[in-house]
Amino acid sequence: MNKDLHDLFAARMSDASLAKLAAIDNAEALDFVAAAIRLCDPRDVFVADDSETDADVIRRLAIENREEKPLSIPGHTVHFDGYFDQARKKEVTKYLVPKGEMLDPKLNQMEREEGLREMESLQRNAYRGRTMLVRFFCLGPCDTVFGIPCLQITDSAYVAHSEDLLYRKGYEAFKRLPAGAEFFKYRHCTGEVDARMTSAHPELNRVYMDHTRNTVLSVNTQYAGNTVGLKKLSLRLAIRKADREGDWLAEHMFIMRSNGPQGRKTYFCGAFPSACGKTSTAMIPGENIVGDDLAYFRVIDGEFRAVNVENGIFGIITDVNAKDDPVIYKVLTTPGEVIFSNVLVKDGKPYWAGMNGDIPAEGENYCGSWHEGMKGPDGRQAGPSHKNARYTVAMSALENADPEWDRPDGLPVAGIIYGGRDSDTSVPVRQAYSWAHGICTMGAMLESETTSATIGQEGVRVWNVMSNMDFLSMSVGHYIRNNLDFAAAIQRPAVFGTNYFLKKDGRYVNGKLDKAVWVKWMELRVHGEVQVRDAAYGLIPDHKDLQRLFRDVLDSDYDREAYREQFKVRIPELIEKLNRMRDIYATVEDTPQAMYDEMQAQQERLEALRSGKGDYVDPFELDIVG
Repeated sequence: MNKDLHDLFAARMSDASLAKLAAIDNAEALDFVAAAIRLCDPRDVFVADDSETDADVIRRLAIENREEKPLSIPGHTVHFDGYFDQARKKEVTKYLVPKGEMLDPKLNQMEREEGLREMESLQRNAYRGRTMLVRFFCLGPCDTVFGIPCLQITDSAYVAHSEDLLYRKGYEAFKRLPAGAEFFKYRHCTGEVDARMTSAHPELNRVYMDHTRNTVLSVNTQYAGNTVGLKKLSLRLAIRKADREGDWLAEHMFIMRSNGPQGRKTYFCGAFPSACGKTSTAMIPGENIVGDDLAYFRVIDGEFRAVNVENGIFGIITDVNAKDDPVIYKVLTTPGEVIFSNVLVKDGKPYWAGMNGDIPAEGENYCGSWHEGMKGPDGRQAGPSHKNARYTVAMSALENADPEWDRPDGLPVAGIIYGGRDSDTSVPVRQAYSWAHGICTMGAMLESETTSATIGQEGVRVWNVMSNMDFLSMSVGHYIRNNLDFAAAIQRPAVFGTNYFLKKDGRYVNGKLDKAVWVKWMELRVHGEVQVRDAAYGLIPDHKDLQRLFRDVLDSDYDREAYREQFKVRIPELIEKLNRMRDIYATVEDTPQAMYDEMQAQQERLEALRSGKGDYVDPFELDIVG
C-alpha cells in the first residue's frame, strides 16, 4: 500500500480496519475502496473480515441506523423498503457499453462514459455523515475453481447484514488472492432517506453494470435485488465471465436432491420462471434442497457438476404457510436469524398474505402506518404485506438442506428441469430425446402464462429463455449456443420439461402435491428404471409407473382417466407454440442452426402422429419405447 492510500485510509478508519486492508495484496481492490471514499465522502469506514465479531457489528448497526427493527422472536428483524422501491426496475437497470459497441438490441444498455458520469453525479458525497461498509464475500465455494471473490461497498447495514446470510464470507480468500486476480465489485449508495430511513428519491434509482470492469453501481434504492450486488446483478457478470473462459455456465437454477430407492441420492437443477413452481419444487417434502436460485456448472473429473452460488435464501414470503411450506414456515416462526422485508408488523409479530391465519386490520408495513382498506400514495389498494415481501435466511437454518450442499467440487447433476406454465398445451412432465432437443425445445422455448392475480390479463404467454431472459448479458442466440456446446465430451444430464398448470373447464387437472410424483418419476427415469411412451415432443411416463408412484408417494389412487387428461398430446396447441417460437427466433439474428433443426424435427414428428391418430392423442395409444 503506498503512502497516499495509507493516509487516505488512516484518516477515515480505525487501526483495525486499516490493518485488514493492508493485508490484501490487490491494487485494484484498494483503489476501488479509495475511489469510493473520495467520491462518496463517508464520515468513517468500517472494514469487516470473516469473524462473527464483525458480523455482529453489522447486525447492531442495522438496528442503530433504524434500517431494521427487532421483532418479538429472538433473532428476527424486519426491514421496510420505500413504497416505490419494492422490486427490480428494468427500465433503470442498464449495461454500460463502450461507445460503438452493442450487446444485443433486446438488452437495456447505454454508452459507458455517459452512464459513469451520471452515476458519479448521483453518488457524489452520498456517504456524508454515514459509515461506509467494506465487505468481502465469495460467489460459490471460496478457493475453488467455482469461486468468484467479491468486494461490496455500501452505506446500508441492512444490505451488509443480508449478504452475511446469503453469501460465503470472503475476506480470508481475498488475502490469498494473487495480485491482479479477477474479482467482482459493487458500490451502492442508499441516497437521501426519509423519516422511515427509506430511500427518498426512487425516481433517481439507477442500477448500472459496467461489464468491462466487473462492476455494479447502484443508487437511491434499498431493495435487495438492486443493492445486494451478488444476487442477480452478479449473475449477469458471471454469464459473461463464463463465456470468456468458455468452460463453465452460470444459470438461474435451483439445485435439489431427490432420494431414490435404497438410499440413492440423485441431483437435479431446475429453471422455472416466477409463479411456475420453482420454490415448491426445490422444497418438496421428503427431498433435500441444495440451493433455490443460482447455480454454476462445470465439468469436474468427467462429471457434470453444480454448486449453489449462494449461502442462503432471499425468498418471496407470500403464500408461505405451515401446510404447503412446513420447513420454511418453521424457520420463520422459531428463534434464529431471519430478516423479514415489507411484511405487516403488529405487536412485534410479522404477518403476510397467504400465511393461513388471521391478519390484523392495522399495523406497520411498507406504506408506513397501515389499516385495512387504505390506499397507497399511488392511489392503489394497499394490502397488509407487499406481494414481493421477502424473508432472508441462511442455508444452515433449513432442516432439509442436503448435508453436502456446500461441497467444494460440486455435486453430480443427473437431470435438468425446465418448468413452464400453460393451461392447455404441455403435459405435466416429459423427457427430452437428447441434450440438444431439451435445450432447444424445453429451455429455449420456455414460456410462462400470466395470471389475472398478478398481471391483470390472464393467459398471456411470456417467453423466458431458460428462465434467464431478464439476466442475459449477451445475445439470446449466443447464450443458447453456449448451453448447447457445454460439456460435449461427457455424458450430459437428462433434460425434462414440467407444467403443473394444465386446466380442464377452468380447473387444474394436477393436484398441488403431484409434483412430488413427477420428481420421483424423473429420479427413476435417469436410472433407467421406468418405461416411457413417445409423445412426439418428448417421452412421457407410462400409467402403471405413475399409478405405483402416486400410491407410494401420496398414498392416493391414480386412475386411467386422470392419466388420459394429463398426458393427452394436444397437437394443435403444440404446433401453435412452435409457430410462436419461429416468429420469436426470426428476430434473433444469431439463432443456432440446431434451434431451427429441433423445431422442424418436432413439427414433423407431431404432424406424423396427427396423420395417424388425430389432433388429440390418447397417451395409451402411444408406443412404449423403453
